[in-house]
Amino acid sequence: MSENITHKQPVVRYINGQLQAMEDEIAAEFPITIKVNGEEFATMVCTPAYLDELVIGFLASEGVIRAPADITDLKMDKNLGFAHVTLKTELPAIHQDHSKRFIGSCCGKSRQFYLQSDVRTAKTSMAKTTIQAENCIQLMRHMQENSLVFKNTGGVHNAALCSSSDILTSRSDIGRHNALDKLYGYSLMNKIPVRDKIIVFSGRISSEVLIKASKIGVGIVLSKSAPTDLAIQLADDLNITAIGFIRGESFNVYSHPERVVG
Repeated sequence: MSENITHKQPVVRYINGQLQAMEDEIAAEFPITIKVNGEEFATMVCTPAYLDELVIGFLASEGVIRAPADITDLKMDKNLGFAHVTLKTELPAIHQDHSKRFIGSCCGKSRQFYLQSDVRTAKTSMAKTTIQAENCIQLMRHMQENSLVFKNTGGVHNAALCSSSDILTSRSDIGRHNALDKLYGYSLMNKIPVRDKIIVFSGRISSEVLIKASKIGVGIVLSKSAPTDLAIQLADDLNITAIGFIRGESFNVYSHPERVVG
């Protein structure tokens, strides 16, 4: 498998009243199957970059591991599209049902729909972080301006791990959840404390995205798009500040506005 995350594709474009043959840059889509202790655990499609981060972040998000030290071996077979993970311990039987739905309560408050893995790993934020209103706009602008893959293809989601004023690192992926898992994997592999960090995200804040953010452990999520009603309920329950519609010089704060200062 090539390491290239984009490739050139001949297309016919209609522009200014004419059809023209030209080349376009297309985002690569790569299927990868994660095998844990020899057993198939999950298959996803992703952008073929930072795959170690993706695997570690995904397994941590699913509650399979708490830290990279729980893994004794991680081998990538990019030709066949496999990630072979060996854990220090056996995979608990409960993880055989990691994708099954579970109806339960969130922090004893609203009743919500969770995956069983979400019940075990979603965390109420203890973050005391605040952010200047203007920095919400600046962080979103900087993330978008620095995403060359998005500029060239228009086919990826962007996510960045930030302090209250600076981008620490960013990742792009065709899968919005993958981009977040890569950030999670990056923070775990580099032992970066995340309680005081912020996630900036290009996509809409769905309940799944909000739960991913809670698993990572941040207290503030910024998005250029809208949240869903369930995401707002979860943000309220999990003590996360959800900020959306960051466009131009405006945005909306949907939950826990006390973290945003003028």
